[in-house]
Amino acid sequence: MSQMNRRRALQLLAALGTTGLAAGCGSDTEKDTTQPGSPVKIGLIVPSAGPNKAVGEDLTRGFQLFLSLNDQQLGGHPTTLVTAEEGEDAKSGQAAVDRLIKEGALALTGVVSPTVLSGIRDTVEQARVPLIASNASPSSLQSVVYIWRTSYVLDEPGEAIGQYLRQMLKDPSSRIAIITPDSPSSRDVIAGFRRGYEQGRQLSNEPIFTPDEPNPGRSAYSEAIQKALGQRPDAIFCNYTGTAAVQFIKELYDQGYRKKIYGPGFLTEGIVLGDLDDGEGGKQRGRILDSGIETALNYSPDLNNTANRVFASAYRKTYNASPTTYAMASYDAAQVLDKAIRLVGKSPTPQQVNLALGKIGQVDSPRGAWQFNQTRTPQQKWYLRRVQLDGRMLANVVINELATLG
Repeated sequence: MSQMNRRRALQLLAALGTTGLAAGCGSDTEKDTTQPGSPVKIGLIVPSAGPNKAVGEDLTRGFQLFLSLNDQQLGGHPTTLVTAEEGEDAKSGQAAVDRLIKEGALALTGVVSPTVLSGIRDTVEQARVPLIASNASPSSLQSVVYIWRTSYVLDEPGEAIGQYLRQMLKDPSSRIAIITPDSPSSRDVIAGFRRGYEQGRQLSNEPIFTPDEPNPGRSAYSEAIQKALGQRPDAIFCNYTGTAAVQFIKELYDQGYRKKIYGPGFLTEGIVLGDLDDGEGGKQRGRILDSGIETALNYSPDLNNTANRVFASAYRKTYNASPTTYAMASYDAAQVLDKAIRLVGKSPTPQQVNLALGKIGQVDSPRGAWQFNQTRTPQQKWYLRRVQLDGRMLANVVINELATLG
C-alpha cells in the first residue's frame, strides 16, 4: 500500500467507508505530479485449462487488482500484463518463458505447478530475467539468482501445523494417520510435518499414499481411508487440494470418521468449502462443524490489518468472491515488482530489477508484514485457521498465530 497512487487510494478508502484510514495517504487535494516512465511488459504464466485453472484465475485476478488500484502502473511505469499458457509440464512452461522473453517482458510472474516451476528453473536463470513465482514452491528449488517467490515453500505449512499438533497432543503416544497423494509436493509437506512434530517424539505410522489424481472418482480413497482408520488415529493429517480435497473429506466422513482433520491451508482453499457446504441443516455441514477441520496457511481474508482490509474489500467488490492465498500472493508479486522498478527508476532492465528486488525490505502485505530471506522466499507468519460459519457460509477463520517461518 505504500506505493499506491494517493488519489486512487483515497477514492477506494472512501468507497469502503474507511475515511479514517486516509490520513496516512495525504490530502485529497494533493496532486501527483510525477511523470510516468517508459511502458513496461510483465509476463504472467498461468494455466487456462486443467485442474489448476482455478488457481491460475486467482493469480491473474490478484495481479490485475494491484494494477487497477495503481492506475495500471508499476513503479511509475505504464504496465501491460501479457499472459502465456503454463500447461502442465516443463516443456509447456519453457515455451511460455521463451515467448514472453522474446516479447520483451521486463519480469515474469505466476506459475501454479511446482513441477513446472522446477522445470523452467534453468531457462529463467540463463535468460537473466526475474521470475516472481506466486504459488507454492518445491523445497528442492535452491541456489537460484533470478527466481523469487511470494507464496511459500511446500514444507512450511506442514511444519507449522506439525508444531501446533505437538503442543495439542500432549501424549507422545498419540496416533496421527497421514494420508496424501503420492507426489513430490506431498513429500515436501510430510517432511515439514515431521520436522515440526517429531521433536522428542516420533510418528508411530508411516504415511499412506494415494494416486495423485486431480479429479478422482467415487470411492477413490476408500481403501486408504480404511487402512488409516484401522490405525485408530487420534487425528488425521492430509494433503489434498481442489476436487480431490472435496472427495477425500466426503469419503472420510462417510466412513465414520468424526475426529479432527488437519492439513496445509490449501486443503480448504478455493472451491473446496463451497463444494462441501450443503447448506443450513445439511449433513455435510454438520459433520464439518461438529468434528472440525483446522489448517495452517500464511493468509486468511479475515486478517485484521489495513492492507488486508483494503485488498479483501477491493477484491470482493471487483470479483464478487472472497480472496484466496493464491490471489494474495500474486497481488504481492505485483507489489514487490512495483517497489523494485521504482528503485531502478527510468529505463529499467531485467538485471537492474533483479538487483533491486533484494533491496526492497519489508512488504506491507494483506498477510501481514514480511520480507524476502536469503533464499528469495518470504519470512512470514503462519496462521491456524478453523472451518466455521461466517454468516451463512462455511469459511476459514483465523483462530491463532502459529510460527514465523522462512
